[in-house]
Amino acid sequence: MRIRQFVIILLTLCAVTPVQAQDKVEGSLQADFVSSYVWRGLRLGHVGVQPELSVGWKGFSLSAWGNVPLSKHEGDCHEIDLTLSYETGGLTLGIVDYWDDSGDPRFFYFKKDDTGHSFEGFVAYDFGPLSASWQTIFAGYDWQEDDGKRAYSSYFELQAPFRLVTCDWQATAGLVPWASDYYETHGFSVTTLSLRATKDIKITDHFSLPLFAELHANPSSQSLYFVAGLTLKAF
Repeated sequence: MRIRQFVIILLTLCAVTPVQAQDKVEGSLQADFVSSYVWRGLRLGHVGVQPELSVGWKGFSLSAWGNVPLSKHEGDCHEIDLTLSYETGGLTLGIVDYWDDSGDPRFFYFKKDDTGHSFEGFVAYDFGPLSASWQTIFAGYDWQEDDGKRAYSSYFELQAPFRLVTCDWQATAGLVPWASDYYETHGFSVTTLSLRATKDIKITDHFSLPLFAELHANPSSQSLYFVAGLTLKAF
């Protein structure tokens, strides 16, 4: 599916769906400092800072997220992800542009075979005690090395938030349904089993510092990661 076709479908769904969001423009600015960068069962970097800026209006949201490595380990790269999404009720639809400088360092370079961009469409639904999401890469860099064909790499995830012993917890399970060089899998694979705990540490009456820790297992690669970090929020 081409990018233009996906955008048309997204906007059509948004047009026929009742809007339940507030009319005012909202925004947020924050940055996470992490001991390691782990994403969907893959370790993509070591210690770093991950800023995020977002604005939202009437259910639409536009956000920019980045990873800036603070170490000099080989393979650590700068990353910028841009997300456009629409939310109504518990349903969220969106498109993500993932880019990093591990390949071609030019951001505005979209040659099919060696661009640093991967474009993903996703749908998610929040049931309350449990949320589910499906993501598929439909354009950009996502090819199988053995035959050179587009892989349409996909990922399915379940998340369950809960509160226990004064902390906010989140349990996550994720899988890749078919072979994908993008996720380093050869077929159906469970790549994510994680448990994350977050605790707000009160500094003053008007400022608290969220600390978090996450134990992250990838059964497919038999890897286990432990990540710690803190979040600074401007608004």
